Amino acid sequence: MKNPTLRERRGGSMHRRNKTVVPLGMLRRFLAASIFSIVVTSFFFVHVHVSPSPTDHKFNDKIPSFRDPQSWTRELAPPHLSKAPLSVPKLKDSRKDSDYEKLWKPPSNHGFIPCTKPTPNYSTPGRSRGYLSVHTNGGLNQMRTGVIRASKSDSRLANNNLPPEIQKLRCRACYEALRFSPHIEKMGKILVERMKSFGPYIALHLRYEKDMLAFSGCTHELSTAEAEELRIIRENTTYWKRKYINPIEERSKGFCPLTPKEVGIFLTALGYPSKTPIYIAAGEIYGGESHMTDLQSRYPLLMSKEKLASIEELEPFSSHASQMAALDYIVSVESDVFVHSYPGNMAKAVEGHRRFLGSGRTISPDRKALVHLFDKLANGSMTEGRTLSNKIIDLHKKRLGFFRKRKGPVSGTKGLDRFRSEETFYANPLPGCLCRTESLNINASHFSV
Repeated sequence: MKNPTLRERRGGSMHRRNKTVVPLGMLRRFLAASIFSIVVTSFFFVHVHVSPSPTDHKFNDKIPSFRDPQSWTRELAPPHLSKAPLSVPKLKDSRKDSDYEKLWKPPSNHGFIPCTKPTPNYSTPGRSRGYLSVHTNGGLNQMRTGVIRASKSDSRLANNNLPPEIQKLRCRACYEALRFSPHIEKMGKILVERMKSFGPYIALHLRYEKDMLAFSGCTHELSTAEAEELRIIRENTTYWKRKYINPIEERSKGFCPLTPKEVGIFLTALGYPSKTPIYIAAGEIYGGESHMTDLQSRYPLLMSKEKLASIEELEPFSSHASQMAALDYIVSVESDVFVHSYPGNMAKAVEGHRRFLGSGRTISPDRKALVHLFDKLANGSMTEGRTLSNKIIDLHKKRLGFFRKRKGPVSGTKGLDRFRSEETFYANPLPGCLCRTESLNINASHFSV
């Protein structure tokens, strides 16, 4: 499926000064700030609408916050749901008991709030005498700006240590100016309201599509024929550099996405009951229902955009994979709990956006540790129950989306590897887009790092 090309133009000041040489470092940072909105967009290749004034609108003005009361009426329901409504016990009452604290309560913001406005030192640029043109083929691997050509570039071009004004510009571009097209936002809001009609829900970004498994070389729980099919796909995809991959070794290192069965075990161990509504944010699951049986048996209320909306409602989006992914993004950002099976670009963007908005829990599974526990279940040395549950809960006490400072590069790394080891700005906008209120004097050691 071919992704649509994204083209955007950005105005830029191009005043010339006699015999003035612009340092390469400054030019590099300016370029990074200018194209940041395109960087985020390229992660899911969606059509976007940029509002003319970031001060007039905000992302969560269009999409209801999970804390807002929801009004879901039958007029919003697709025909196949309104004719045969699902008889499912709602979880709304769970907010009143101890389960809410354990399963649904959002992490404390520790006094951090969005702070994207320019500082008093900021001065509005003068009248533009030119423009910056960025051409992409769906990503940023082919980008031209005049005589400048940046190949295979992304947010690593400038991630940390930017001047405060440039950092805040990125914040405004990412969380205020950059918006989905109105028809995408409208449909996304409808899906959110329909999910919330069942009570608090989990959005599960399940990375178990054919291309993901072929690229990663992960074949756990797949048949020999399926593993061979994925190997052939990898061999024939010329721009994937790794051809031979040991799937057992990859999985033991925590490099493989969790399988649907493993996700079911994980959520059960965390304590989520079988009546929990789960929205599957994903493309076509490899193997279809055959690989979803275990998860479906644990959590019967598995929903997706295809189940929540009618064919007619999804028809404007169905031929555009990027727009279908955008709908998943909206429902994920607004979920009470967000869980991913693999920390890809979309999962990281959702995590960062939820941190910025102060949304609910974002659970990041410790895949390396979980694999060893799952293997013990498989060989019979451990059974599901209190012992497994306590181990998994303890492993994830600090992996619930707490507010913390962005992690820097791994010690000892150099060059490109050093930049790649940094936690990305779009996954964690602190510091830069979040500031502590002056009235709260909380010691920094009180929040998770």
